[in-house]
Amino acid sequence: MGRRKIEMKMVKDSGSRQVTFSKRRSGLFKKANELATLCAAQVAIVVFSPGGKPYSFGHPSVEAVAERFLTLNLRPRVSIPRQLVAQPQREAKVERLSRRLNAILNKLQAEMKQGEMLDEAVKAARKRSKFRKPINEINLYELIEMRKAMGQLRERVKQRMSEIEASSSLLLLSKMATKQAES
Repeated sequence: MGRRKIEMKMVKDSGSRQVTFSKRRSGLFKKANELATLCAAQVAIVVFSPGGKPYSFGHPSVEAVAERFLTLNLRPRVSIPRQLVAQPQREAKVERLSRRLNAILNKLQAEMKQGEMLDEAVKAARKRSKFRKPINEINLYELIEMRKAMGQLRERVKQRMSEIEASSSLLLLSKMATKQAES
């Protein structure tokens, strides 16, 4: 079918209007970028979508062009804007900041996964436990039972620690005996 001329009138369907807006916006920004690149022009465009969301494009930046426009700070046409001269330094800084941001986002994602795993572990432990209620909802009888269970747990931990200490002591003694036998 190819290209055809589109009549210039407002698109009535809101879905089609949004699609048309997105396509035309990207084309407009592309043309503005070409103008800035080919002619060393400073360009700024601000567009609001049918939904009221703002979109902007600026070369070197929207703020720099707007500031220049508002203060009418006209420079000679042949001079190179200082923003363009400092472009490599700015790009390097942006690249460094981008890498740093990605590293932080990766750490955040890892922390979130770990948090989810801990939440799942707590839920699983709560299901296995006979004390499934939060501590502030436990009555006196359940609290006494929990204290008794905690005492039993403490005794089992102490017993296990004694066993580990004894086995590590025996292991250390056997290593010492082996070294003495070798020498």
